[in-house]
Amino acid sequence: MKEQLEAIQAEALDKIKQATDLKELQDIKVTYLGKKGSLTSVLRGMGKLSKEERPVVGEIANKVRESITGEIEQKSEVLEQAALEEQLEKEALDVTLPGRPVQLGGAHLLTSIVEEIEDLFIGMGFEVREGPEVETDYYNFEALNLPKGHPARDMQDTFYITNELLLRTHTSPVQARTMLQYKGKQGVKMICPGKVYRRDTDDATHSHQFTQIEGLYVDENVRMSDLKGTLDRFAKKMFGQTREIRLRPSFFPFTEPSVEMDISCKVCNGEGCSVCKQSGWIEILGGGMVHPRVLEMAGYDSKKYTGFAFGMGPERIAMLKYGIDDIRQFYTNDVRFLSQYHHAKGGTM
Repeated sequence: MKEQLEAIQAEALDKIKQATDLKELQDIKVTYLGKKGSLTSVLRGMGKLSKEERPVVGEIANKVRESITGEIEQKSEVLEQAALEEQLEKEALDVTLPGRPVQLGGAHLLTSIVEEIEDLFIGMGFEVREGPEVETDYYNFEALNLPKGHPARDMQDTFYITNELLLRTHTSPVQARTMLQYKGKQGVKMICPGKVYRRDTDDATHSHQFTQIEGLYVDENVRMSDLKGTLDRFAKKMFGQTREIRLRPSFFPFTEPSVEMDISCKVCNGEGCSVCKQSGWIEILGGGMVHPRVLEMAGYDSKKYTGFAFGMGPERIAMLKYGIDDIRQFYTNDVRFLSQYHHAKGGTM
């Protein structure tokens, strides 16, 4: 048995010396020192030895185990170091190479336009209000002087969810909700930006979902001249101090009188060109004096309170301001298009 142990030791040490990776070294350990290993198999036969032989053979077996274990540990350290050096060599970085530029994102053009308009009106004392996009028929139509069956409802082809629930067709319901909240006891000066929805065929100038910003100012002695002054300041801030505005008679169920506002064409400075269809003017928004019935339904005394309201589309404003000819560009998320306008307010690229 002594000769067997010495042979096992010599064989194991030779294989350990020849091992080239940690997995091979682990296999050698299992082969010789495992539960079914060569050394274990020999030691199981010690029961057949005499009492005098057992201590001698046991001592030799321990020395053989310690020798094999020690060589495995030493070899393991060598192989681990070699593996680490190989990994470091493969993953070496050339710190002298120039860094890769990181492209920063920026605010979407529509977001920038909305924020610019908000800042402008906040500077004039307006507050920003928001409301639900899923609205009731009452707030979207009836509270704005559009009772059921009113022909003007056809102007806004609506996405109905139920007979009484719908996707709002404008942000005016926020105005109605705010006035009802105040119960006719105080003035209102607000704008309400947000998404609106209409059953429309998408093309270069129309979309089934778009953005709208509506404004409302209700108080004692509010006049049409206040509306004109407010919109004139807005136009000059958005399009330049040389822009002129004009108000044309129009019709909206919730305002009386109602007007459409045009701005002088920035391409021809009002002289007439293909952009403005030779008129010198470009339509930009609608507004008017709040209809007395709308005030009364919200709890206001129409003999004491008057007000004006207006509504505009940030997409149209952006298209006019930056010469964009297709509204769909705002929603296709083409980075090549969007990155051109990161110089706008809020842009970082």
